[in-house]
Amino acid sequence: MGNGLSELEKIDILRERAGVSYAEAKAVLDEAGGDVVQALIKLEQRGRSHVEWIQARGAEVLERIKALIREGNVRHIRVRTREGVLLDLPVTAGVVGAVLAPYLAIFGALAAIATNCTIEIERLDGPPS
Repeated sequence: MGNGLSELEKIDILRERAGVSYAEAKAVLDEAGGDVVQALIKLEQRGRSHVEWIQARGAEVLERIKALIREGNVRHIRVRTREGVLLDLPVTAGVVGAVLAPYLAIFGALAAIATNCTIEIERLDGPPS
């Protein structure tokens, strides 16, 4: 048996040490290329956050995403349908307007044909900065 950790074991370590959800632990582990120490560093640099979900339909999805970005305390947005992830958008401070416009335009066309979506929102804990 090898001494490498399984992905689930790595996620459990992140959850225990950083107090994050499975979804957040998985996402940051993926960002860190499977390196637990790098994932812990990323979580430490990010501060605390939490994930919430909103149900939306068709064109309403795009308006909800725009409103979420304007709120300022959103770190990451994912839009899921039954078929899978339709949009995976990291939202960093200063990334607005012209940078997001092309992505939102393309997404708007896709969302208009999607019947039912779940918007997964990762927020920073505390008030927007």
